[in-house]
Amino acid sequence: MRSFIKTWLLPIGIACTHFAAAQTSSGQASVAPVANLKEGKVVYERTMQLQVNLRGMDENMARRVPRTRTDTYELLFAPGKSLWQFLPSATNEDNTVITGNGSIQVFRGGSSDEVTYTDLEGGKQVAQRELDSKNYLVDEEIKKLTWKLTAETKPILGYVAHKAVAQQYTSRFIMSMENGEMKRQQVPDTVSVVAWFTQSVPVPAGPTVFQGQLPGLILELDMNGGRTVYKAVEISPKVNVASIKEPKGGKRITGDEFAKEREKMMEAMRQNRPAGGQFRISTN
Repeated sequence: MRSFIKTWLLPIGIACTHFAAAQTSSGQASVAPVANLKEGKVVYERTMQLQVNLRGMDENMARRVPRTRTDTYELLFAPGKSLWQFLPSATNEDNTVITGNGSIQVFRGGSSDEVTYTDLEGGKQVAQRELDSKNYLVDEEIKKLTWKLTAETKPILGYVAHKAVAQQYTSRFIMSMENGEMKRQQVPDTVSVVAWFTQSVPVPAGPTVFQGQLPGLILELDMNGGRTVYKAVEISPKVNVASIKEPKGGKRITGDEFAKEREKMMEAMRQNRPAGGQFRISTN
């Protein structure tokens, strides 16, 4: 326990910030960084490398297939709580991919109705999710990773960000063909995670499920060597704290129960989808 505490408490002296105007990814200056910021709003861009099988696809059609997708999200935070939500915009519309067998897959980012509230002190999350036209409130405890804090730093939006690394043990699905029938199997998976956080914003918030993880706000998050990357592009101390609250409306359900419901829906879609039909895949 003693060595853990020494690793966790990084020297305060190296966590100071420069008060020059920060530059966003668009090259425009954002709000100057505020030291010891306890509440505010962060806009993130999430870029995903789309894993699309192009075998058997016409060359001209293959050139039209998007290789990446960028969506915008917003994080509202205050002491002890945060709210993560999708920001609809013209740049994160659905991506349509026509596969080699003529079927259509539509990759959608998120929905403005999907939000995640996190009780940072209690270590719990309530996520509002839509599944098969039904609304759910998914209750889960924060699944904390075992982080290794490093001495490496870099500037992000004018703040000094510290590097932390971890392994996320999860699962993924693989597809196979058996006797002419497509099979979908869930297998264990390990995801390498690199986070850059700042102690100048001493609120343990960040993108999606990575809340309550580190001793400061996560400004950048890289999963699987760039497969999925979250980057803060704007930080503002202006936030409506009263809006950071649990979502309402929907059936209460656990994370495991929601996963089972989603798998049942996916299986029904696969069985009932006609050749050349449409298949929507949420990347949220």
